[in-house]
Amino acid sequence: MDAEQRLKRDYHPSLNERKILDILRRSGGITRAAVSAEMDLAQQSVHRIIEDLISRGFIRTGQAIKNGRGQPSLRLELANEAIYVLGISINTDSAVVCIADFACNVLEEVTLRTPPLSLNSTLDALSKVIDRMLQRNALSRDHLLGVGVAIAGYFVDEGRVNAPEPLQDWSLIDLRPLLEQALEMPVWLKNNATTGAIGESLIGVGAWANNFIYLSFNYGFGTGIVIDGKPYFGTHGNAGEIMLYTHDEVERRPALRYLIDALHKQDIQIDSIEDLRNRFDSNWPGVDEWVEHVRPGLDRLINTLTGLFDPQAIVFGGQVPAELGRRLIDNVSFWGSPRYGTPAPRPKLLLTESNGDAAAIGAALIPLKERFFL
Repeated sequence: MDAEQRLKRDYHPSLNERKILDILRRSGGITRAAVSAEMDLAQQSVHRIIEDLISRGFIRTGQAIKNGRGQPSLRLELANEAIYVLGISINTDSAVVCIADFACNVLEEVTLRTPPLSLNSTLDALSKVIDRMLQRNALSRDHLLGVGVAIAGYFVDEGRVNAPEPLQDWSLIDLRPLLEQALEMPVWLKNNATTGAIGESLIGVGAWANNFIYLSFNYGFGTGIVIDGKPYFGTHGNAGEIMLYTHDEVERRPALRYLIDALHKQDIQIDSIEDLRNRFDSNWPGVDEWVEHVRPGLDRLINTLTGLFDPQAIVFGGQVPAELGRRLIDNVSFWGSPRYGTPAPRPKLLLTESNGDAAAIGAALIPLKERFFL
């Protein structure tokens, strides 16, 4: 690793530097004067910080922007090539890897369609895929800040996750050191619903919504919470785990594994959640019945989340097929009667606005968000 790249990767920006970097991330590029207008600092101090970030290679100047009658001002933007990150999403039937640059642009996304039942064999396959991705993008591991890893399940403590049955080999062991040894870089480990919410906050509805809930439809079902533009993890990293269903109601959750079971009863052979997403047909027998079957529980959840968090939006994401997501949205009912003829404000219900695997993208952006942005 050359000295410049090492300094960039090991650099820990101050709070004011992070604020400026985050302003540029959200804007895509603006003038110095516009940055200063968003900071609680003297213009001279802001310009000094900007110059330092330029000299370190995190910011660069772009095309001139015309501003009224005066001289055009140079556009400031993030230097995409300053830092790179990886994201991995471990699903019950696949693993997804993506690579993103400093400006949160996804350069490549690869899906391993072999179920990650074995921890060791999956880590070996992931390491090889990462090597090929880095080669295709003319990068080395030295350019990477680290890798965010998203996995389904709930955390028992900081490093141990209790994952769904197909991921038993990943469960109740200290995963982080094993991941760091196999992947040869620092690892950030999070729940996949939360990383989906993080991805949505940076490259999806977060462009206009500071407060939203992300519904992650996968083999199981969970939520991620974003408040004031920041993910909420909770005490144990399990914020958003759904505890609204009794033992007798568990199959009424909108977890996609139960839809696959319903389709199998109709002799429609679906091999996996990914297969369901790729081949989904709303006219399949069993789909209407399943949507009605999960409707009461989904209504209860959405009305509960609306009352607890008053979000701007509730996003339907995870691995849900887009057509199925729209069906579920159309069937949601908000509860309560309008008082004095005036109903309470309700959140927008919409499909994810991020392209690609939101959990993997969000996982990739965790190192950037925790180190460089807000």
